[in-house]
Amino acid sequence: MAKENHSSTTEFILIGFTDHPVLKNLLFLVFFAIYLITMMGNLGLVALIFTHCRLYTPMYIFLGNLALMDSCCSCAITPKMLENFFSEDRKISFNECMVQLYFLCLAETADCFLLAAMAYDRYVAICSPLQYHTMMSKKLCIQMTIGTFIASNLHSMIQAGLLLRLTFCRSNKIDHFFCDILPLYRLSCTDPYINELMIYIFSMPIQIFTVATVLISYICILFTVFKMNSKEGRGKAFSTCASHFLSVSIFYICLLMYIRPPEEGEKDIPVAIFYTIVIPLLNPFIYSLRNKEVKNAEKNYEESLSLMNFILNGKHFNLLIWLHR
Repeated sequence: MAKENHSSTTEFILIGFTDHPVLKNLLFLVFFAIYLITMMGNLGLVALIFTHCRLYTPMYIFLGNLALMDSCCSCAITPKMLENFFSEDRKISFNECMVQLYFLCLAETADCFLLAAMAYDRYVAICSPLQYHTMMSKKLCIQMTIGTFIASNLHSMIQAGLLLRLTFCRSNKIDHFFCDILPLYRLSCTDPYINELMIYIFSMPIQIFTVATVLISYICILFTVFKMNSKEGRGKAFSTCASHFLSVSIFYICLLMYIRPPEEGEKDIPVAIFYTIVIPLLNPFIYSLRNKEVKNAEKNYEESLSLMNFILNGKHFNLLIWLHR
């Protein structure tokens, strides 16, 4: 009988926003708008980098992959959340849960590595500008990108795969708006000690390595900047790092708040919203608004579209004249 009970739960109910039924229409519109802007912003940035040869540099290759992972994170979480605003049962199957968790873990792990790679790129650009093309060659950039996706995939597969050893015979209600790993552990009848141990064994080294890379890179950058004599040089160096520093600060502050041991389940939700939904929304704007190269690429793209429209309209006009003849 115990075995039957342990294997009975094959689907879960996401109850993250059930405390606010009056606000469900407003919340749906807000999150739907955020989702559209996030996808347009991130995929637009990817397309911009892909179509402009000037942006084929390590910094923009990493940025393009970061935007792609932010899109992946948004796609993993938001559509199901939007569906659940008007769903009567709010159910999600165990397999859907695994897929959601896998892609979220993939996106967030890749973000950690990509932000660290971008910090190293800024360090080389400011501290060793004459050796930049040697130290940050295209070959190294591609190797770092491939390494990021291999490590992120392995980490995601391990964390998602370890869920298969758990059985769920308690309540099937997850007090969250997506299948997060810690709420699932709370519902498990199997002792999740091994799963939690694997989080420390695999996740902690990733966090330590990436945070250390970012901190060491920025400490070296600060020392180099303060040694500069000209105010112009300092201003240029700070503007080079400003977007990345803001993005990485927001990311790691939210990450540290998110992975802390929570006192109550509901306290996870506001931080999770910021971590999984708001950050992917902000990143394209953070990197685009203060970035001259991205702005120039956007202007060139708009000019080429205007020229294409002008040519097409001209052809259309000539065709009408020919038909009238």
